Amino acid sequence: MDELSILGRNFPLFKNDLEKHDNVITEIVRDSKFLVIGGGGTIGQAVTKELFKRHAKVLHVVDLNESYLAELVRDVRSSFLNTVNDFDTFSLDCGAPYFRSFLITGKYDYVLNLSAMKHVRSENSAFSMYRMFHTNVVNALNTYRWSVESGVCNYFCVSSDKATNPVNYMGATKRAMELCLMLDNLQVPISGARFANVAFSNGSILESFRNRISKCQPLSIPLDIERYFITSQEAGIICLFATVLCRSNEIFFPKNSSEIRLTKFKAVVENYLRLIDKTPIFIDNEEEAKASMFSMDTKKYWPVNTFHTDTVGEKPFEEFYDSIERVDETRFDELATINFLSPYSDAQIRDFIDRFVLIDPNSKYARYEMLEAIASFVPSFNHTGGEKFLNERM
Repeated sequence: MDELSILGRNFPLFKNDLEKHDNVITEIVRDSKFLVIGGGGTIGQAVTKELFKRHAKVLHVVDLNESYLAELVRDVRSSFLNTVNDFDTFSLDCGAPYFRSFLITGKYDYVLNLSAMKHVRSENSAFSMYRMFHTNVVNALNTYRWSVESGVCNYFCVSSDKATNPVNYMGATKRAMELCLMLDNLQVPISGARFANVAFSNGSILESFRNRISKCQPLSIPLDIERYFITSQEAGIICLFATVLCRSNEIFFPKNSSEIRLTKFKAVVENYLRLIDKTPIFIDNEEEAKASMFSMDTKKYWPVNTFHTDTVGEKPFEEFYDSIERVDETRFDELATINFLSPYSDAQIRDFIDRFVLIDPNSKYARYEMLEAIASFVPSFNHTGGEKFLNERM
């Protein structure tokens, strides 16, 4: 399927930057040992492919999901010549104590951490929120420290555009991760990336289009939400640049352009249905949208439930940087960077982590305690409430 047409775009990103820098990138990759944590997800698989086709000296991939890893191996082995002598996958928990031994034994040159809980909808439960904090913040800190012990050249950790002026708990945990990691006294350089929405990534609204149609169910979109969109391959390229061409404490993101701009979901769903020869019928009631599946000629039309956002943690539009961050647009044609320095000391970060991990997720006040704790550490966090959680919508 033509993803660019669905996104209302004409050309893939980063062509000029790849032409200018690919020889240097390939030389570094060929001589280096890489570990990709969380490599079974959409972005992890994308960056793994970029490293594989540039003949990484060693390429190891870790993920909790065995099925994702199995598909990754099948996809990579079927797509490229077997140019990586030491390519392997491991179903491991990067937050477990044994992972330290695994990481140190591997003696990697570059560690890429793409392990994350990324859904705003996970804010519906204190237990999910507790795990999200551990995944997005604590595990990032631990894997960085263990990477330092193992002697890596650079540690990359993925962030999110939702970390900029966050309005939801997920974005706030990603901002907290940046604030905990990117200090001015680093032993090993750290880099990151803030992504746009990755089209058709696991669990995304666009992936749900495919799933809903295959199951003969209506689509569902917010009318008042705009997002930046990139493809999974473009996300992998951002990770590649941010890992091997970074300066310490640098966050990468795509520059605003005619190819990367805020786009409404309504335009995306119209493009998607047009490509499969269907016309959207917009219905603003969930039950009516579901009932219409039995009366509509779905060979020509498809129901799309539309709504104005009333769920917790939704932001009308996303941002790659805030007003006080200094952006450098001079190094690359289609990528921009931020030099990010945390204002916190090691002691302040330890106090923050200690305060958070002492919260009992079984307490009836746990959700509010977590929101207060993260707000005290992330001053730009302005939590947006709502009438319901995302899990209460289709």
